[in-house]
Amino acid sequence: MVAATFWAPGSPAGAEAGPEAGADRAVAAPKITYDKYSLMVDGKRVLLWSGEFHYFRLPSQALWRDTLERIKAAGFNGVSLYFHWGYHSPKQGVYDFTGVRDVDRLLRMTEELGLYVVARPGPYINAETTGGGLPAWLKNVPGRARSSDPGYTAAYREWLDRINPIIVRHQATRGGSVIAYNAENEYAVNTDRAYMADISARARAAGIDVPITHNQCCDAADWTTDWSTGQGAVDILGVDDYPQAFNCPDPRTWGTWGTGVTERRSREAPVYAAEYQAGAIDLNDAGYEKCRELTGPDYMKVYYKSNLVTSGATMFGYYMAYGGTSWGWLPQPNDVYTSYDYGAAITENRQLTTKYDEFKRQGLFLTTAAPLTKTDPASAPASSNAAVHTEARANPDTGTQVVLVRHADRTTDADESATLTWTAPDGSYTVPVRVKGRDAKLLLAGYDMGGQRLAVSTSELLTHTESGGRDVAVLYGKEGTQGTTVLRYATRPTVKVLSGSVQTSYANGNLTLGYDHQGLARVLISDGGRRPLLLLLGTDAEAAKFWRADDVLVRGTSLVRSAKGQSTIHLRADLAKAGDVEVFAPARGLTLNGKRITARRTPSGSLLAHAAGPKAVRLPELTRWRSAEGAPEAKPGFDDSRWTVADKTTTVSPIKPKTLPVLYADDYGYHHGHVWYRGRFTSDGQEKTVDLNAITGRKGIYQVWLNGRYLGSAAGGVQADAGDASTPPNPDPGPGHFTIPSGLLKAGQPATLAVLVGNMGHNDDWTAEDVRQKQPRGLVGASVGDAAITWKIQGARATDPVRGPLNNGGLIGERLGWTLPGYSDRTWRPAQSTITPGSSWLRTTFNLDLPKDQDVPLTLRFPQGSGKYRVILFLNGWNMGQYLSTGPQRDFALPAGILRERGRNTLALAVIAEENATIGKPTLVPVANHRGGAR
Repeated sequence: MVAATFWAPGSPAGAEAGPEAGADRAVAAPKITYDKYSLMVDGKRVLLWSGEFHYFRLPSQALWRDTLERIKAAGFNGVSLYFHWGYHSPKQGVYDFTGVRDVDRLLRMTEELGLYVVARPGPYINAETTGGGLPAWLKNVPGRARSSDPGYTAAYREWLDRINPIIVRHQATRGGSVIAYNAENEYAVNTDRAYMADISARARAAGIDVPITHNQCCDAADWTTDWSTGQGAVDILGVDDYPQAFNCPDPRTWGTWGTGVTERRSREAPVYAAEYQAGAIDLNDAGYEKCRELTGPDYMKVYYKSNLVTSGATMFGYYMAYGGTSWGWLPQPNDVYTSYDYGAAITENRQLTTKYDEFKRQGLFLTTAAPLTKTDPASAPASSNAAVHTEARANPDTGTQVVLVRHADRTTDADESATLTWTAPDGSYTVPVRVKGRDAKLLLAGYDMGGQRLAVSTSELLTHTESGGRDVAVLYGKEGTQGTTVLRYATRPTVKVLSGSVQTSYANGNLTLGYDHQGLARVLISDGGRRPLLLLLGTDAEAAKFWRADDVLVRGTSLVRSAKGQSTIHLRADLAKAGDVEVFAPARGLTLNGKRITARRTPSGSLLAHAAGPKAVRLPELTRWRSAEGAPEAKPGFDDSRWTVADKTTTVSPIKPKTLPVLYADDYGYHHGHVWYRGRFTSDGQEKTVDLNAITGRKGIYQVWLNGRYLGSAAGGVQADAGDASTPPNPDPGPGHFTIPSGLLKAGQPATLAVLVGNMGHNDDWTAEDVRQKQPRGLVGASVGDAAITWKIQGARATDPVRGPLNNGGLIGERLGWTLPGYSDRTWRPAQSTITPGSSWLRTTFNLDLPKDQDVPLTLRFPQGSGKYRVILFLNGWNMGQYLSTGPQRDFALPAGILRERGRNTLALAVIAEENATIGKPTLVPVANHRGGAR
């Protein structure tokens, strides 16, 4: 067996990192190694159970900690973090790592919370974000992206030379949290080995000395170390698995894209499920609750547990643990909209779901049972019923077995029973099992459960702890099914059933407990040659009520963030309502969120206290809206003397314009949001139509005025083809043909054409082709009869120094600060619910006084109006998304930190109407109300 080693600072691999890489922590820094079984930290095996989190989709540093605490509380010991190049770089050579882009602070949080990190800096990340994470300015750089072309090479090295030093100083080998470094992302077609090799080489030169990984997709490229030893090979090759695909409208879908069993990609490295499906993008506008149902607990039980035993994986990355919000102009327009909830276990508004419960049941188990970090295939118990399938793995050192029990037909929801003949390390056992509905079980045998010996059990282990000289273990099963647990004792132990119905017998060293999974049974076992054991036997639902923080078990709260102390347990937890809180610890006192509460000792030896719930909150009604015209640029007399002259005749894009000059917004440095065009020409009096083409991305529109007269709107194109031997050109992307009203133009008179184009975001670069990455945005063709038109263009002003390059576009309100709290709108008129075609702005303010010790996430809800319109929502200057009257999303997250929970808030709405429309009055809606929160 070969083990690869990554040395701590001071060794040659880390010598180039220098003092910035965290040399002050080098003395205690561990070595990171791996073999075919698992990662190891200073020789101790680690099962990496990580969930994906996008810091750039949560623009509130306070909520970063909150979300990371929620992820950890679900049993995760790691997070996967994409780093978004375009989010940090508004233009070439300019980088910002401050405020909501302070990833150094983010990584410090992961260290403080004890979470490992898989760092994923791309350069390309996909993530359904604009440009796949590539900066928009890259569209003007010659050379194919995701290749070793010189132009792109200079650009991505610039990025890596800035992000790598931050990652370096937070590596586990320097006392930090980063345990692996992911090179590129799903690099599957049109691959360039020199490019992949350079990413790894640059990482090593910067001081990266943890294993380098890659998440392979679609079997189109192979970056393994032993099966393909060419350029670009990585240390640990992972696999992306999305077996449920993205059919959210039909959540009963089952296994659209296969069995979801992660393949072993290297004989000398662990099996790594680098991106395993934990949600779905909402391709068909079904709503994310349908996506959550598609990838719900039944799917998780069958697929995740099967994957563990069938593949032997010990490295997992679940996409997503928390999805968040594609605020501003973050979304890649062709797949997603503002919400990136993803149907994840933690909702966009940070609420916990039944999927979260299942993650916790599996995560606590996998990070508790250490023998699972090293297993080989083993003989499974024989099933008396062919419809009940069994598989097994065993630890070659301890003999501990983990057995998968599921339906032979993974798609069925039948109710099947069987008898297992189980040859376990402690003897042979015959036990009944039942698989009820879409379900799967992970059962243990021959397991040292703290100071106890678990011979076999048909209940699943949640977790176990040791405190005060006794063990506490939680076992569970689906409600209504029978459970059998056998524990080994040298002599007959004393058994006391404290609650529930449990039958016990003792023979030949085996203490056998029989029970049905109903509610929560409590059994106290003592003597028998072992320290005492409190055994808690419950249902799936009861197991989900438990939390583990270090070695403290807690029950009865909505969330547990931490539990510290010995004689007094200092508990940080959230509560949705008043109720009992139970802490399984030998302590004498209890505090909750810094306040002492009265607790009594129970017969189970736990502490029980009654805790108050949150106070009710009242939210203000949004009134006193004021409005202003939003499209003065459409008027013929508007002063555009400071606008950019659009006169380019060439472009680096492989997609050539239909007419000259080139009018691509990116070619003039306007990358995000709306752009205005003003074209001047002298009429010959014969023009009949204005003929335009624009590419906006899915659901984008553009609007047209001629001499101040509104002519209408058209849908923008999604993309155009370059046109080569294999791909015919797209001659008419995003066409719009607008009839010129009679008498509007007069022969020999000047005319002004104004066009407002919305850029919904940039295409990803999934196939590593210029034709995708350099897709233009804005006008790609424009003609008015035979007129010669001269053009000017105007987009976003300077990058917002606080909110970054993706916040603002080129609407007048964005350019003049109408979105900001300090702007005075006293001269604006009272708003009306009826709006006319074009662009207008609405503003109001409201005051909040939410309790300091409560977490009350709010959304802004748009009621159904009439007509076709869209609204860009700004909260205190932050662009929190875009509401489409014809789209699936009506609730928009207002994250604390951006939202002033105790103070004055400003809402500004940019309304773009395609026709006469009526807007319903938006309202503030509380998503939840919890006592507690991340403080």
